[in-house]
Amino acid sequence: MIQIGDAIVALDVIEESFLCDLTVCKGECCVEGDSGAPLENDEVEILKNILPYVLDDLSPQAKKIIEEPGVAYEDIDGEMVTSIVDGKDCVFTCYDEKGICKCAIEKAFKEKKIDFYKPISCHLYPIRLQRYRQFTAVNYHRWRVCKAAVELGNKKGLRIYQFLKEPLTRRFGKEWYDELCLVAEEYEKTKRTP
Repeated sequence: MIQIGDAIVALDVIEESFLCDLTVCKGECCVEGDSGAPLENDEVEILKNILPYVLDDLSPQAKKIIEEPGVAYEDIDGEMVTSIVDGKDCVFTCYDEKGICKCAIEKAFKEKKIDFYKPISCHLYPIRLQRYRQFTAVNYHRWRVCKAAVELGNKKGLRIYQFLKEPLTRRFGKEWYDELCLVAEEYEKTKRTP
């Protein structure tokens, strides 16, 4: 593990490769799982506010769930997460013509309808953050649905922290990310030195 500011970064974030391959996984990470996407405290209100801009892209079942109990709920760990449809799909999923699961929030952002990209936990995936009193743990979440992403990342030589440059910068800041890159480069040098 390495420490940058108040974040403790697992070594596999700089050692392991990753590059999403939606043509293979079809966006399964937005469908599978035992609860919705983790949300920051302010994100629940943001999701409520952007709802009019994403509603047309949501399924009828998702719209019904959003009416009651809403865009989010408290999971068994006491954390706020996005609501889900039939125990799987995030309520903010939508599907393209190829059957690939996409994020209606990200779609609205790219269409310049809103200025919120999507919840930071989604943007950071496969990294998961765990907050403790004194620090935030930055961990790689390994999951079978991302096997193709690992294979493509290895093929392209793209490490997790490089793949996630934009969300890591969004969450921790440019200086923090630049320091992470320097640490990763130094770490790679030590691995090559006999």
